[in-house]
Amino acid sequence: MWLVVGLGNPGPKYEDTRHNLGFMVETALRDRARAPAAKTKFGGETTDAELCGQRIVFLRPMEYMNLSGQSVGRMAGFWKIPPERVLVVHDELDVPFARLKLASGGGPGGHNGLKSLISHLGTKDFPRVRAGVGRPPPGRDPADYLLSRFSSDERKQLPAFVDLAADAVEAVVELGITAAMNRFNGRALGPVE
Repeated sequence: MWLVVGLGNPGPKYEDTRHNLGFMVETALRDRARAPAAKTKFGGETTDAELCGQRIVFLRPMEYMNLSGQSVGRMAGFWKIPPERVLVVHDELDVPFARLKLASGGGPGGHNGLKSLISHLGTKDFPRVRAGVGRPPPGRDPADYLLSRFSSDERKQLPAFVDLAADAVEAVVELGITAAMNRFNGRALGPVE
């Protein structure tokens, strides 16, 4: 069993923003798994289904990014899912847009959602799919940038990028984090028509 977590902020104000990229990937995975409608539990929206031959519990924490770990900690504790099976998908400033970087642990790197998860899971050793949103232009506040919507050029590539990130999650579940890292780290999105 895996707990697949997409990070983001709840509410229409944050829909389609860079900081909600984790929600977008989690939604794509639910659709692929044909998961039943999500229910509200443990401070998040959750459902479960089979994907890649594994039972997956999907979770979208709904307590705002900075408190995401509360929901994840409660869910992992209820299902007795160890941290190495808590797979987190999140936006990443330090990775260029439309690129992925997978990791099996590490610090929060300034991401408040990860900081909260590390605090509530009691470890930084859980697998991650870091979906690149790139850095803002010079002079622009990174927080404002993350809470803004993608540019029109980025929106053209976004569906293919979300699919690529969902493929990476499936690879982690099916092959393990090391094989998935070898396949996806640094991989650029192909040209989009």
